[in-house]
Amino acid sequence: MMDRRQIIAGLGTIALTTAASRPLWAASIKVDDTSALLVIDVQNCFLPGGSLAVKDGDQVIPVINRLAKGFANVVMTQDWHTAGHVSFASVHAGKKPFETIDLPYGKQVLWPDHCVQGTDGASLSKDLSIPQAELVIRKGYHKDVDSYSAFTEADGKTTTGLAAYLKARKLQRLFIAGLATDFCVAWTAMDARKAGFEAYVIEDACRGIDTQGSLAKAWADMAKAGVKRIQSGDVAV
Repeated sequence: MMDRRQIIAGLGTIALTTAASRPLWAASIKVDDTSALLVIDVQNCFLPGGSLAVKDGDQVIPVINRLAKGFANVVMTQDWHTAGHVSFASVHAGKKPFETIDLPYGKQVLWPDHCVQGTDGASLSKDLSIPQAELVIRKGYHKDVDSYSAFTEADGKTTTGLAAYLKARKLQRLFIAGLATDFCVAWTAMDARKAGFEAYVIEDACRGIDTQGSLAKAWADMAKAGVKRIQSGDVAV
């Protein structure tokens, strides 16, 4: 039979083993003055009934609204395409949505027409409740270049100015939510890392499209880039 000291030592070993098996950021993450919430493309076209609806996309809205209450600094993004944008399948004869083409900057997925400037589909969801949002970044408005990331267009060199804005504000820790996980969210998170920011993707505050294995690939690419994958419950708001 074990004595009292052996029992206490055993419990201590179990506790240490349990703690070691959990990610370091699994404990509540406190939002501070260097933190910002990035809300990516929660627009009507990507919500149920939209031309490029992300499955269960509307379910991110209450999660984002709850999270946003804990952030003094919030940036939102909007896809803002021209009519006849190069990323639209309708522009390319014989092509269908979700097929790919080669453009000067690389492979381009072709999409249904979506988020055309000035249309209701391009509007941010009316159910978002983030009155303190300080900036809306519009992207994808260059007709011949797509733009997933909130930081850099698909050519990898045309910037939106977001990195400079965040650095001027001394914001260093970015919490990313919205649509869609495997495209605009993932590209934003990876570009955030390239720009020197800490990046957390809040998984239950995002939804993916998952075309041809894109969701699994996006998570793998984000992990390789040092993006941290968390849940909304991990954030102390």
